[in-house]
Amino acid sequence: MGVTLRLSILQALAVVLALAFGHNIWAAFFSNSPSIINRFASMTPLLLISITIDSFQGVLSGVARGSGWQLLAMWVNMGTFYFIGMPIACLLGFKFKLYAKGLWIGLICGLSCQAGALLLITLSRKWIKIEVSEDVDRETRIFV
Repeated sequence: MGVTLRLSILQALAVVLALAFGHNIWAAFFSNSPSIINRFASMTPLLLISITIDSFQGVLSGVARGSGWQLLAMWVNMGTFYFIGMPIACLLGFKFKLYAKGLWIGLICGLSCQAGALLLITLSRKWIKIEVSEDVDRETRIFV
């Protein structure tokens, strides 16, 4: 998990830096309108946060699937998105009239809770370390 998590964070960091410093260029690929480019610039921080958190969450979901915890991960996903993310999104988006920003903030809250819950589940499990036997050729490497 450690190597995959580091690679995922490195990839997210590259995308976040590219978007943070080049968001006007990216938006200009799709529109010449200054108002659309400005709207995209105002939403870019939410996009950067979302990409960063999703890089953790993707690895942790993969660990849950690969470890056979699909049912547990499904309950975590349903609980965090439908009982935390969606109510916050509806409240901010419609009640407080933040519209798209409010909906996105709710999504980020659900994603953060999901990543946190999956991290707690992953860290609380008892992992068995696989030992290499002494009679195995030293040239053969086992990656766990």
